[in-house]
Amino acid sequence: MKTILKLTTAASVLLLTAGCLNQAGGLNNEASFAEAAAANQFAQTAYLEPGDMLLSLDQRFRRSVPTMINFEFNKSTLDAEAKAILRQQAVWIKRYPMVRFKVFGHTDKVGSASYNHRLGLRRAQAAVNYLVSQGVPRSSLIATVSRGETEPLINTEDRERLNRRTVTMVAGFVRGYLGDDFDGKAGVNVYNRYVGGS
Repeated sequence: MKTILKLTTAASVLLLTAGCLNQAGGLNNEASFAEAAAANQFAQTAYLEPGDMLLSLDQRFRRSVPTMINFEFNKSTLDAEAKAILRQQAVWIKRYPMVRFKVFGHTDKVGSASYNHRLGLRRAQAAVNYLVSQGVPRSSLIATVSRGETEPLINTEDRERLNRRTVTMVAGFVRGYLGDDFDGKAGVNVYNRYVGGS
């Protein structure tokens, strides 16, 4: 019973935060009030397994900010558009210190598989380093992973910008977050951010 209460409390904290705060950390406009109210109702009545909470949070992340950035051919440097997207991601990620994220690097199919694997990793590392420069704790980013050329969005052997990308996604909770040490500190954090508007 104690474990169910902890999981339900954690789910409530995550869903209430996701539903009630906007990107700047303040209250959403009236149009999204219904979404916040629905999330509140769901959090109070539903029991979520940890995997369900992560799926729900990942869906919220993907609806709230762009999760993909693109790269020039054979490059791992971030352009202005990529940096702007990563800044949006950083604001969102910093709001959820109990959640960890994973960054996947991808390439197009031009070049050898081994070269593209290394290039995908450099792209993921560039994204992670920029997120860290924006105040995201490195501990919130559990991995940089290269998928190289193995998961194209557009199946072509030619150069394709959409395939040259990184994708950020929710990957898990900080170790021990749902364990015996859950004592309400996360709830106090959420309350202070909500009331303080920061």
